[in-house]
Amino acid sequence: MSMARLAWHHLPPATRAAVQEHTGPFLTTTDASTGANSGVAVNAMTASGEVFIKGIPVDHRQVKTQLREAAVNPHLPKSSPRLLWHLQAGGWDLLGFEAIEGHLADFTPGSPDLPLMVDALTELARTPCPDVPLLSFAQRFASYSDTPELFAGDALLHTDMAPHNVLVDHAAHLIDWAWPTRGPAWADPAVWAVRLIDAGHTPQQAEHWAGQLPAFEAADPEVLLAFAEANARYWQEVHAQAPTASWTRSMAASALAWRDHRRRRSLAGK
Repeated sequence: MSMARLAWHHLPPATRAAVQEHTGPFLTTTDASTGANSGVAVNAMTASGEVFIKGIPVDHRQVKTQLREAAVNPHLPKSSPRLLWHLQAGGWDLLGFEAIEGHLADFTPGSPDLPLMVDALTELARTPCPDVPLLSFAQRFASYSDTPELFAGDALLHTDMAPHNVLVDHAAHLIDWAWPTRGPAWADPAVWAVRLIDAGHTPQQAEHWAGQLPAFEAADPEVLLAFAEANARYWQEVHAQAPTASWTRSMAASALAWRDHRRRRSLAGK
């Protein structure tokens, strides 16, 4: 779940000084308002250009997500922003990335961002999974499925296709790699399909877009049904943990809609 967000100027002086050893003095700063997994997130303009900085206290349990992100970054698709530096100072773990000037992805029906997202997922599907410690997709869903072995694979996955994790300019850029995962190549298109439903697509429309990724189109329908069932349980749990949050309610409903669609397809023998 989300953590409290601090403004840049509230960080310890030692932390800010250590960052500026890499960047030089800041000319301007703009605190980011989106995202939920960082204790600080800021776009800083320096004499040499703009840098995006995010950080988590070193004693926070989620600091491991930043360590994973730092480890996987050199192996990501070219469209994902490059990690410029990684440091710990003043009780904070901080990552500095090249900044991307773009808008948050629009997944609503008819959006021009949709084909760009297909391109981004195609690029990711062609990216070899690196030999670095990654989460396992099968293990992540083991408590939500009786058949998690169906979710094994060797593809590099992002697994969090929320619109605020995609920046769009002339292309779609997958950002916030807090949960890099090894698993089946159909998984990211399937995760995206649920986000498309949440953005207003019917399940059929969502699968039209997901189906432009060959791995999703070729996936065993019964495996997709098994994942749809597990994913629905996962989002029901997330919603139960934050029942007053509109986004958890909406995502739980979207996951159920996709599960019901896969059930109907299974019963129809398709």
